Amino acid sequence: MNSIASPSLATLQDTQSALRFITCGSVDDGKSTLIGRLLVDSKSVLQDQLAGVQRSGETDLALLTDGLSAEREQGITIDVAYRYFATPARKFIIGDAPGHEQYTRNMVTAASSADAAVVLVDATKLDWRSPDLALLPQTRRHSLLVHMLRVPSLVFAVNKLDAVENPTLAFEHIRAALETFAQAAGISVAATVPVSALKGWNVVTAETGWCGYTGPSLLQWLEGLPGTPADSHLSMAFPVQWVEKFSSSADTSQGRRVFWGRLGAGQLSVGQTVQVFPSGQSAVIAQVLDHARRPADVAAGHSAGVVLDREVDVSRGDWILAADVPQAVADDDFDAPPATPVARRELTATVAWMDDEPLVPGRLYWALHGHRWVKAKVRRVVHHLDIHTLAEEPAAQLQANAIGVVELVLQEALPLRAFSEARIQGALILVDTASHKTAAAALAH
Repeated sequence: MNSIASPSLATLQDTQSALRFITCGSVDDGKSTLIGRLLVDSKSVLQDQLAGVQRSGETDLALLTDGLSAEREQGITIDVAYRYFATPARKFIIGDAPGHEQYTRNMVTAASSADAAVVLVDATKLDWRSPDLALLPQTRRHSLLVHMLRVPSLVFAVNKLDAVENPTLAFEHIRAALETFAQAAGISVAATVPVSALKGWNVVTAETGWCGYTGPSLLQWLEGLPGTPADSHLSMAFPVQWVEKFSSSADTSQGRRVFWGRLGAGQLSVGQTVQVFPSGQSAVIAQVLDHARRPADVAAGHSAGVVLDREVDVSRGDWILAADVPQAVADDDFDAPPATPVARRELTATVAWMDDEPLVPGRLYWALHGHRWVKAKVRRVVHHLDIHTLAEEPAAQLQANAIGVVELVLQEALPLRAFSEARIQGALILVDTASHKTAAAALAH
């Protein structure tokens, strides 16, 4: 992990599209203030907006993102707030994720679609004089969740160094602790940058030599980070979100419905032979429409409409898959990550448990995969991850905000891939059948 060197040529690839990134970390680490500073110093805030966030004659940058009345009253971030800004080099979409444990589900929601994560670390909360200092639990938890959700880039921003007696020593010790933690957890870190969100140091403009750091500013790092690569190299998998009927058409040479959704993997093109899951019916793609209803080939990650060459029974929640994809696999072989999506009723999954009620084996939940709902039962908890020691410990259940591995049994088979290979096909959401609360993010092995 190198926080000194400039972004490499490899890092500078794929920087034409907007970068969607989140700020996360522990409570009151300065996440909202950092975003406010980015918006103000990049000239993305109007004067009347600045006038509306004054407190006691001074600008409260955090109020630029804390939009809920409860957030303003309590001085905390509850929901994810998205803001947009641009520099001459790039466009950005920022998500301000809450730091409180009870709002971990909001942070996971924001991270699931992020290209990068900025994990803030408050220097004033740590024993920065000690070379063996302990990181805060939320710093560790959020970093692990970002890594688990396959967010491509993670940047540590050590904040409030302007408020400590010896900022150079503090940054040295905190950076060493972050490096040790990241290496033990197998987390790849793009950079570790010292910042003062309140004063604006090293946020937009680099403060050369401050804290002994001579690298790019935080914004300069963000301008060079890559976007999330789409799973275009995998076999085609298309989850159907909406069925548009135009049965009044007189053209009977092809199907008279358009199946809309966002392509999860592979490429969509006319002439492909496909198979519908779960019915197993096969057809050929007669038309592919892009998001603007123009005929075009579509790659993974983009919205599309598909018209088949004949009438096939396809509903919301079904999957249109490449025809060479197997439709079944032995249930006792669910530990090996499949190279292609296969219909599985049993799977092992890493879960981030977000419900206040603990996960207990034997309970029934709803599982959402793509746009398909099926019942899922937790057969057993394999282990629980101790975020302090990174040890995998035996567990009978998972408490709120815990990370662990479980075995799930589904009422119906789903076309799953390992999440390490495919973000869309390997991800499920578990929902409590009684309260309808989102209980967990589950990532298939």
